[in-house]
Amino acid sequence: MAEKKALLGHKVRRFRQDQGLNQTEMAEQMGISPSYLNLIEHNQRPVTVPLLFRLSQAFEVDLRDFAEDEEARLAAGLKEVFSDPLFEGQNPGQHEIRELAAASPAAAQAVLTLYDAYRGLWEDAQAIAHRMTDRDKAGPLETPGSPVEDVREFQQARSNHFPELESAAEMLWEDAGLDGDDLMRGLTAHLADMHSISVKIMPVDVMTDTMRRYDHHRRRIMLSETLPPSGRVFQLAAQIALMGQRELLDGIVAKSELQGDAQRLLRVGLASYFAGAVMMPYERFLTAARAQRYDLDLLQHRFGASFEQVCHRLSTLQRSGARGVPFFFIRVDNAGNVSKRLSGGGFNFARFGGTCPRWIVHDAFRLPGVIHTQVAEMPDGTSFFTIARTVDPLGGWRREHQPNFAIALGCEIKEARHLVYADGLNLKNGELATPIGVSCRVCERLDCSQRAHPPLNHRLRIDENVRRVTPFTFAPS
Repeated sequence: MAEKKALLGHKVRRFRQDQGLNQTEMAEQMGISPSYLNLIEHNQRPVTVPLLFRLSQAFEVDLRDFAEDEEARLAAGLKEVFSDPLFEGQNPGQHEIRELAAASPAAAQAVLTLYDAYRGLWEDAQAIAHRMTDRDKAGPLETPGSPVEDVREFQQARSNHFPELESAAEMLWEDAGLDGDDLMRGLTAHLADMHSISVKIMPVDVMTDTMRRYDHHRRRIMLSETLPPSGRVFQLAAQIALMGQRELLDGIVAKSELQGDAQRLLRVGLASYFAGAVMMPYERFLTAARAQRYDLDLLQHRFGASFEQVCHRLSTLQRSGARGVPFFFIRVDNAGNVSKRLSGGGFNFARFGGTCPRWIVHDAFRLPGVIHTQVAEMPDGTSFFTIARTVDPLGGWRREHQPNFAIALGCEIKEARHLVYADGLNLKNGELATPIGVSCRVCERLDCSQRAHPPLNHRLRIDENVRRVTPFTFAPS
């Protein structure tokens, strides 16, 4: 049987650069010639399995660090880009797209970045045209969501795992002598001892829709009484990150090369990451997740966390040599708007547009608080196992202030055997799978009765005398 080969030169080169080595130094440690390493890095020689093992032995690197998730993400993004009418008649095939993503990831990312800029200019032009017809509207133009997308891209590039924040959270446990049975008391004492800051629970009439406020002059943190215990601990830990881990956060933000609002959004996201790591320490949480077969309810009770906090934490367990199931994570509202998302395990979300209406995350709103499961099959034949449930409401807030979200957590079908929610399901039965797509914009399922928009690379055929169940009919390609 021939050994499996892969063109992973760009990943080898990036790893070498991250280690601060030149080709001669790295080749010497691997026991190969510098010229052979040079050929590998330029994809003129494949990275064989024995060579990967030699690399892992020389540098103690986890071989899964060389997985193809990044290439799949780039390929999915490029497919969306080239589906735009802008490229009509010049749409490259799947093979060309995959080759570009694999051989030239930097160039592929540059194409995505350039298209993002184009979309921003296009949306601004649309807004200007709209405002010319509605002179009553005023205010500066903004490209919606671009800082949010920039932060999501950075987090995705890091696989939503920040080892430096994990270490800082573990250090806080030691320094503050935290007790998992009463984190609130331990964090409150730490704030008083180390920062001379007090914590006060305030009535909702005072806080209104604010969950946490730091009063710098009075040296106190005010928390809303509407927060459940898990929310109070989370908010305190996030504030500790913002005050006690300022240099660490500054360093990560600086390396991100983000600008303006994106920097500030990233800082908030990093503080939240730190809070999750404090509530659910990496080693303890991973051990419990594996032992309990990722039972979300049990993990909630054991770590005093909310459903959303547990799901998000599960998506961060990517420590080299101690990885959990690679989950993807998404949070949507009942109108389908995406407020959080992280690709994982080969699943790629749409960069432009919403999610597939056939996906079970949208069904979660019908039965709030109930866990739903689904085997979903993508157009390329890959299948994923998804768990979906609504987020618990916050007590004490008026209805108009209540956020209404559902969360989906999923993994590749081959990983579903590790999950208690897949027990009793015949995961090899193809008829069990629901066909879904990334988004209507790029989905090739032309017979879908729930399609909201026609795909951009198919021409409509309109016959006023014929009405079918499917909303669109397409001309032969």
